[in-house]
Amino acid sequence: MLFFRTDGAGTLSAMSLLLDEAELHETLRQLARTITAAAPEDVPLAVVGIRTRGETIARRLVELMKSAGRGPDHYGVLDITLYRDDLTTIGPNAVLRGTEIEFDVSNTWLVLVDDVLYTGRSVRAALDAVIDLGRPKAIRLAALVDRGWRELPIQADFVGLHADTGAHHIVKVKLKEVDGVDEVELYDSSGDG
Repeated sequence: MLFFRTDGAGTLSAMSLLLDEAELHETLRQLARTITAAAPEDVPLAVVGIRTRGETIARRLVELMKSAGRGPDHYGVLDITLYRDDLTTIGPNAVLRGTEIEFDVSNTWLVLVDDVLYTGRSVRAALDAVIDLGRPKAIRLAALVDRGWRELPIQADFVGLHADTGAHHIVKVKLKEVDGVDEVELYDSSGDG
């Protein structure tokens, strides 16, 4: 389905709905089942969401994983702000929200959760942040949407949706807890629709 929206400056852009509310919920259920099935039984399982929407998705996955038969032993939230490779360009505009990991990450099977996997730079920052906290047995990556266009050799182990995008596209994950609605949208701001 194709829509047209304007931004605050009045620029017209085409928008496609990639996932509606029901599809997003089913995608999360499937992700939770896949992660649960892959998690080794003999290692503590930790789920860590990357702020902001990765945190919300991780919280939902934890509940769905419990329903699927194995809730994680640990849950945490990771703020990657100070690990970003563009920190010098955002400088005083950087907002620290804090990391909330109140367990030892060492020897855990740790699943990092993010909303959209794009260049891989956010995940690289998250990996650096996790390694500063300890040495997990393994780190796996779960992404709600993988839109391609990687700049670093990073790949998700668990993906909800592979989206065929171009450099001119923007993928927006909207979640009720943050945005008041559950959906995933694809914007084309190139003017080509």
